[in-house]
Amino acid sequence: MKIHLQTPQEIRPQIWKELGRASQDRHHEWRTPVLASTDADGLPDARTVVLRQVDALAGQLTFYTDRRSPKVPQLQAQAQAMLVFWSARLSWQLRVRVACTVITAGPEVEALWQGVKQSAAAGDYLSPLPPGAVLTKDSSMTPNAETANGLAPAHHFAVLRAQVLQMDWLELSREGHRRAQLSATTWAWLTP
Repeated sequence: MKIHLQTPQEIRPQIWKELGRASQDRHHEWRTPVLASTDADGLPDARTVVLRQVDALAGQLTFYTDRRSPKVPQLQAQAQAMLVFWSARLSWQLRVRVACTVITAGPEVEALWQGVKQSAAAGDYLSPLPPGAVLTKDSSMTPNAETANGLAPAHHFAVLRAQVLQMDWLELSREGHRRAQLSATTWAWLTP
């Protein structure tokens, strides 16, 4: 069902409502946006991430990652990044400029890990090899030595917090496309 909103006072809260839904609903199209960061050579590097939490009041989006992932040093070196969301159901594209903080240790990471470690995704953060490592005949995806000895393996779970700086909202419609740029305090209609 397509939502047709008319005013900034209707559109802004609906964007945040859809983001909140996406963090809870595995089938929402905004659940898996593309995150684009800048690599060490200054080139764009994009990948799909999973939206885990939304705090509309603070203007923050939360994702989980492996602390050994290439995006971690990229975002630590250049915190600004771009998220791109698309929903065919809504006919909405949302581009979100963010400033990212990577949290690799501490009480928040450990509290969230307690929930993740009970899920099927836990293995992603327990792998002895970092994301993107080349697999060879000698490198296997077997549990690490701690698991073999009955000890709890060390996890590589980290939290990626994205502070929303600006949004570019585009609605595609047969009646005419609409586009707006908004921040926490501003709104401007743009040419689609």
